[in-house]
Amino acid sequence: MAQRFFQLVVEQATPWLSDEHFTVDGTLIEAWAGHKSFQRKDDDPDDQGRHFHGQTRTNDTHASKTDPDARLYRKSDGVEARLAYLGHVLMENRHGLVVQARATQATGTAERDAALEMLRAHGAGPGCTLGADKHYDTRGCVADVRALGVTPHVSQNLNRHGGSAIDGRTTRHEGYAMSQACRPRVERVFGWIKPIAGLRKIKLRGLAHVEWLFVFACAAFNVKRLVNLRARAAA
Repeated sequence: MAQRFFQLVVEQATPWLSDEHFTVDGTLIEAWAGHKSFQRKDDDPDDQGRHFHGQTRTNDTHASKTDPDARLYRKSDGVEARLAYLGHVLMENRHGLVVQARATQATGTAERDAALEMLRAHGAGPGCTLGADKHYDTRGCVADVRALGVTPHVSQNLNRHGGSAIDGRTTRHEGYAMSQACRPRVERVFGWIKPIAGLRKIKLRGLAHVEWLFVFACAAFNVKRLVNLRARAAA
């Protein structure tokens, strides 16, 4: 139901959509589960979540008792790991409208996997470009995007072991710079969804429910944008 409603909104937005240039990104959605619920899967009586400081806890050995679908995840270095999900959007670059939305469990490859899934679902192919941040700069992700016929305009991670998967054959083109200039617009989506739609810490449990609300929130963001775009066109 959520995906169908979302697609109906996207169809209403067709006159404002770019069919060639896109941006992908993901955001952390904090789960409705506390650290104390993250306990050993084998129900070790010595680990009931009361004294977890100094313990090694991983998603392989531990799971939340209140939300088993949530995963312990750190979005970037230097920040606290939290029980969370990931929300993903594929945004068209002309007016910053969301054309695909997904929620997944929080894993190290989820953002790249979701990017490919959304590109395929949207039918992106030859002639299209995809902007993304440094997290997507892996040889596997870049090769998979190119296999769809899409040009990856991914930010270079020059500090990555082995160097960036994007070289001068891509960065020398004006379109690459344009994609990089458009890419920060995706933060407006998350900047509305998390504080306004209330998804900074979601009050639902289970991946199916989290994705349901995330997709509806993306549809609501598009409705808000369409109201402004239609008003501007009528002025």
